[in-house]
Amino acid sequence: MAKVLVSNIKVGHIDDVQELRKTNPKNIPQRFVRDDTEKSQPITSATTLLDIPTVDFSKLLKGITQERHQEILKLSAACEEWGFFQVKNHGISQKLLDSIEELSKDFFMLPSEEKKKYPMIPGIVQGYGQAFVFSENQKLDWCNMFALVTVPPSERLPHLWPNRPEGFSETLEEHTIEVRKLCQKLLEFIALGLGLKEETFSEMFGEAVQGVRMNYYPPCSRPDLVMGLSPHSDGSAITVLQEAKGSPVGLEILKNSTWFPVQPDPNALFINLGDTLEVVTNGKYKSVEHRAVANEEKDRMSIVTFYAPSYEVEIGPMPEFVDENNPIKFKRYNHGEYAVDYLTNKLRGKKSLDFGRIQTQNSN
Repeated sequence: MAKVLVSNIKVGHIDDVQELRKTNPKNIPQRFVRDDTEKSQPITSATTLLDIPTVDFSKLLKGITQERHQEILKLSAACEEWGFFQVKNHGISQKLLDSIEELSKDFFMLPSEEKKKYPMIPGIVQGYGQAFVFSENQKLDWCNMFALVTVPPSERLPHLWPNRPEGFSETLEEHTIEVRKLCQKLLEFIALGLGLKEETFSEMFGEAVQGVRMNYYPPCSRPDLVMGLSPHSDGSAITVLQEAKGSPVGLEILKNSTWFPVQPDPNALFINLGDTLEVVTNGKYKSVEHRAVANEEKDRMSIVTFYAPSYEVEIGPMPEFVDENNPIKFKRYNHGEYAVDYLTNKLRGKKSLDFGRIQTQNSN
């Protein structure tokens, strides 16, 4: 279901932004220059950063205690009011996080010809390059990506797993296991916060699909003209973001129709809700629209893990979240079919949810 190869698509020449930066650092090709309505405001030292809700994972693990209850309430409020939060004391070793960060950076620093051995193919978002590009006229992001599906093994494309840097694949395997445990536990606590049984989502999602994407944003001489990563919501249930140490502010969240920059705590992991949780909660929780902006002086790198239902699963709003005051907003659909739709379109804000949305006269 997921291995969709989109052929006969003309995307034109796609410049590698790292190579652009090396060869002609002042030149911004027109294909990267955004319309005025899409351009971002430069982030400076005077920029006000959005205060991110923080959940202490260690308190969630404390058994049936008042402290755990209070932390679940905090988690629930973050999900409902913000659609994102950061989690501290998450239990994943700093050594492992440092290792995957260093190896990811080493991969992006490989010679261009080495990275081109693992080309990104439209429609599957695995490999190296630019993802979600489907036309010659489409504006490009100021970003290089390297993406892989890690679970289930049947969805992997082994020829895209790199031989260099040494130890990359082994470290990614370990990282995948640990982040998967975190996602599973977080979803248990999210379920409890919704008044559901803790195993609700593990039973609903089946063998959850997991993927990783490393994003590298080189410095850009005119960050006001480009977009690091186009606005979008994630197609996952939840997404885990690890930002490389020393990265400048680059992540922005859309809240109340305004873009707010956020700077994740270097000792925490950033979590955002994806489209799947918006659908199953019938809009009680909402996926968060976000984007990345470029920086004039410093590069930025992030490692992002997506945790989503099995491609075989059918999802839709749960009965618990539908009543006369909350009419059903989404149809039931096969998650694999949704994934195909998501992966074969350019990033487009929250329009990915239109796939399952029940259109009414009041729909936007």
